[in-house]
Amino acid sequence: MESTMANDYYKTLGISRTASQEDIAKAYRKLARKHHPDLNPEDQSAKKRFQEIQTAYDTLNEPEKRKMYDQFGDGYEQYRQGSPFGGGGRSGGAGGFDFGDIFGGAGGSGAVDLGDIFRQFGAGAGPTRSRRAATPRGPDISGEIEVPLRTIIEGGERQFRLDRDGQLESIAVKIPAGMEPGKKIRLRGQGGSIPNGKAGDLLLTVNVELHPNVKLVGNNLEMRLPVSLPEAVAGAKVDVQTPKGTITITIPPMTSSGKRLRLKGQGLVNSKGTGDMIIEVLIKLPDTISPEAKEAIQALDAAYSKNLRDSIQW
Repeated sequence: MESTMANDYYKTLGISRTASQEDIAKAYRKLARKHHPDLNPEDQSAKKRFQEIQTAYDTLNEPEKRKMYDQFGDGYEQYRQGSPFGGGGRSGGAGGFDFGDIFGGAGGSGAVDLGDIFRQFGAGAGPTRSRRAATPRGPDISGEIEVPLRTIIEGGERQFRLDRDGQLESIAVKIPAGMEPGKKIRLRGQGGSIPNGKAGDLLLTVNVELHPNVKLVGNNLEMRLPVSLPEAVAGAKVDVQTPKGTITITIPPMTSSGKRLRLKGQGLVNSKGTGDMIIEVLIKLPDTISPEAKEAIQALDAAYSKNLRDSIQW
């Protein structure tokens, strides 16, 4: 038979008599935040209300005390002497709270840092599990750097200067081999700073420097390869630098400018796969030519069977 309770601890916490331990802890956290005296300096009744909340929680949070309370009401303490559920006073049970448990101070006295209050109460965590307050962190900074194509392919270190509050600071960044242009590299602790906090990060977008003869298209390397007129006419073997070293390719006889030759697997290598190298032949004429050579070249006109520009007429 339940006794009539002068102080209904369930009502104090706003919970039902069938509430779980998790429900009890959740209700306590909510009310403790709301009614703690240090958070309500203008409310003279806050201290009394908080004490009632604390007493209700200390009782209902311990299964033995809760069982005695349900049977005997708020006077259950006088029955504890000789009881099979015997124990100490209010602060001795597992999971119990005092002001030090909540605010990290003794007895709840003294100034309270409102920014730190109740950070220990994470979602789903028990009231006695503490959690360190997060250290303030400065803002992240974004920037861009350009690196040579060779560094994009092979990887390496790149130096750059960062203007930090009017002071130029030299910073080295490591570029991984196969870096995809347009991607970002995060340099931790190199961002903006704030007092009493740690610095943010520096986010660098890596772009590739323009090259006069080679460009990166996805994972493919596209190279414009200059060849002489005699090489284009008669064919030739030409050395070409690739990411995997220098190789010799064959220029077929009678090769025109714009002809494309594909070297499989000689492109950029990264997580997306291995690209190819596309060689585009570009016939390069000399800056000057002798009259005899000019006459010989003009004789080639007879070899053309039709006007080369017929196909581009509107």
